[in-house]
Amino acid sequence: MSGGTHERSGPEHRATAAPTDASGGTPEDLPVPRGLVVLDIVLKTVLLWLVVRTAIDPSWGNLEGKAPMFRAITYPMLAAVLPVVWIVRAWRGLPERPFPWLADVLVTATCFNDFLGNRLDLYDAVTWFDDAVHFVVNAALAAAVVLLWCTPATRLRDVLARAVAVTTTVSLAWEIWEYRAFIERIGERFSAHADTLGDLGLGWAGAVVGALLVVTTWRRQEQLAGLGPAQPEHRAG
Repeated sequence: MSGGTHERSGPEHRATAAPTDASGGTPEDLPVPRGLVVLDIVLKTVLLWLVVRTAIDPSWGNLEGKAPMFRAITYPMLAAVLPVVWIVRAWRGLPERPFPWLADVLVTATCFNDFLGNRLDLYDAVTWFDDAVHFVVNAALAAAVVLLWCTPATRLRDVLARAVAVTTTVSLAWEIWEYRAFIERIGERFSAHADTLGDLGLGWAGAVVGALLVVTTWRRQEQLAGLGPAQPEHRAG
């Protein structure tokens, strides 16, 4: 094979290449947007402050009787998942992959709705706030899943399957815990079942929309770059 192929790997050629890294990170030949890194760090710092503040005084976040310590443990763990995975990858000497800053921002951002919604009393003051939260949070998680485990070449059905499978599983686990927590509160015993079913339905819809937004953005980027659609992934057998 001649060396002529390597001569096309200059800046102009790289600028028109479609992003194909499955990790969701920026391609290695392009700089990571500084604003994205700063945003990720700021979000994690603010989340840590909210967690500590609420753990010290649950009444500050209007979380009395709503398992504040469970929340204080769960949300930092969720926000730390991707950094820990990448640290373990490096420690085990696995092939280096760009850190998925955008996916990490999306995952971290989903941790804020509960704290801010309860702190501002939005769950009680705004009737549709809880429904909106379930839709938007699942859309963000689905987008992160697609950025992590798919590429522009992944078939749409596979993108949707991965996004819905992961986000629906996470949502189901959360709803089971939430149902158990609220069923003990007599005032919400009779509405908890209907609320749980509605939340799961909205979460599924949000996951589909979030996945489609990423796919649409990828295709739009390919069009702007003057490239044809990425060839679908083919599985052996």
